[in-house]
Amino acid sequence: MTDPAPDPQPDPLTAGDPPPRRRDLLGLVSGGEGTITGTVVCAAVIAYAGGHVASTAELCAAILGTVLVYWLAHLHAVTLGSSLTHRHHPVIALRHAVRETVPIIGASVAPVLVLVVSSLAGADLLTSAWIALVVTIGLLTGYSYLAGARGGLDMGGRIASAAAGAALGILVALLKVALH
Repeated sequence: MTDPAPDPQPDPLTAGDPPPRRRDLLGLVSGGEGTITGTVVCAAVIAYAGGHVASTAELCAAILGTVLVYWLAHLHAVTLGSSLTHRHHPVIALRHAVRETVPIIGASVAPVLVLVVSSLAGADLLTSAWIALVVTIGLLTGYSYLAGARGGLDMGGRIASAAAGAALGILVALLKVALH
């Protein structure tokens, strides 16, 4: 009888990687914190820049640029945190950070699409900005409800969770009103 082959050493660049997830490239279903952060960042940019830019293209550029900066900051922070806290190799830490933070970028897709579609449908910039802001409030409400459901809350808890998400979005809308 021969000895079985020794267990292969795990690849140090994939060690610690979680099992593959279902296809959710933008992380909007599985993203949690990043999805909320990205949506709030988009809403805040819409609230501020919606009255200070000359075109939908400028507003979209402001959203995408701001989201990119927030994403890079979070990517850096999560990479460092993973390396320092878990003593991960920098490549492993970066892979982990990309997976954890990509929803920040993914969350910008819906508001930008709403701005573009409403503009193409003939809405002026201010109307498009308000439509996109209302959509972000709806997204925050929906994400918060989903989190409550996945967390095992009963219907009352889910509604409370959704109300908290809606309140966050409404605060951003109030900021828009105060700024303009």
